[in-house]
Amino acid sequence: MTKEGLSVTNDNKNYDRSIFRFVKKKDFKMKNKKFGFNTQAIHSGGEKFYSKHALNPPIFQTSTFTFENLQHAEAVMNFESDDYVYTRGNNPTLRLFEERMAILEKGNGAVAFASGMAAISSTLLSLLNPKNSIISNKTLYGSSYSFIKNLLPKYGIIPRFADLTKYEILEKLIDKTTKVIYFETPSNPNLSIINIQKISEISHRNNIIVVIDNTFATPYFQQPLVLGADIVIHSATKYIGGHGDVVAGITIAKDTGYIKKLKFDYMCELGSVLSPFNAWLLLRGMKTLGLRMHQHEKNAIKIAEFLENHPKIQKVYYPGLKSFIGNKTANQQMNGFGAIISFEIKGGSKEAKKFIDHLKLIKLAVSLGDCETLIELPAIMTHRGYPSEELKKFGLSESMIRLSVGLEDINDIITDIEKALETIRR
Repeated sequence: MTKEGLSVTNDNKNYDRSIFRFVKKKDFKMKNKKFGFNTQAIHSGGEKFYSKHALNPPIFQTSTFTFENLQHAEAVMNFESDDYVYTRGNNPTLRLFEERMAILEKGNGAVAFASGMAAISSTLLSLLNPKNSIISNKTLYGSSYSFIKNLLPKYGIIPRFADLTKYEILEKLIDKTTKVIYFETPSNPNLSIINIQKISEISHRNNIIVVIDNTFATPYFQQPLVLGADIVIHSATKYIGGHGDVVAGITIAKDTGYIKKLKFDYMCELGSVLSPFNAWLLLRGMKTLGLRMHQHEKNAIKIAEFLENHPKIQKVYYPGLKSFIGNKTANQQMNGFGAIISFEIKGGSKEAKKFIDHLKLIKLAVSLGDCETLIELPAIMTHRGYPSEELKKFGLSESMIRLSVGLEDINDIITDIEKALETIRR
């Protein structure tokens, strides 16, 4: 490991033949200034590549950029110019989104992707070779689990799963083949909290890269790079966009050499480029990220407390509850607890399904992080890739319900939940 992050060194000469341009470190404006989170979410990143009189950046809806002459083209290809070539490599709108996210996550560079799974799969493939092993937390988003469990072995990569909340287990699993530790915290859907600093310390002693999915917390509530992680990933579809109208992903790291490798050797070659229009939607959503997360959490705390005290609820999973097993660690590494709550109703899956079917305001959907409150049954929806006979082993159950708390008036959300609970048996 280097002091900056990953032990990856690729200078510009390695990419002279590329038709793309790299985001240079000097482009990251406002990074060292003492602006607050909300100010940075609105103003940070980018050069003034548009009129100083335009309040919002334009959408550069173009696939291709032209050159004045061959000398100009060669200068761009050799990274001697800040101009652009082709949107699959970079685009002013994409570049601004990448820079802003890197600043919010305290990283030095970022790569935008067409989806969260594109970011996850490309990032892991960029770090692993045949005969390498990856250790992942046992509870992950369903598609992440399927990718690691079923797809990576086809490329000779060995997956291992463990309960990383018990970080002492990690030392026993690590061997000379282990190259990556991957986890979500809070995890999807049981909200388990993994100690980022402890896992990073163990990993770095063994020259292992730590990759964290920070989708649930967002950089507003948690900044894993500050706590020792090497790489952070987001499904930007969720809270970063915040309005359910875009699909996107992003990877952020401290090591600019690694970011260059990820962009040119993986994102560009695999072709999972984010569209300029979607990048623009994300930039628009990010302006209210702090305000939204504050209100999301405010609503979530009240709902979690309501559920915990309801006689028909068996168990509530929410980091903000003192009764939650990960509450102490969450208080140490997070600035807030987020807006995802999971819970189980007394009576099992039959009663859980009945409850969901009687909701009126809350919508049944697989996503999360939107203004609307969304609910789902992970075992048959987002996590159906887990073997049903082993759900308990992975910290799940057939009756676990996941609630993404939205921005509606809190009394309306609670009333909807309360009325649906009245329909199930006592």
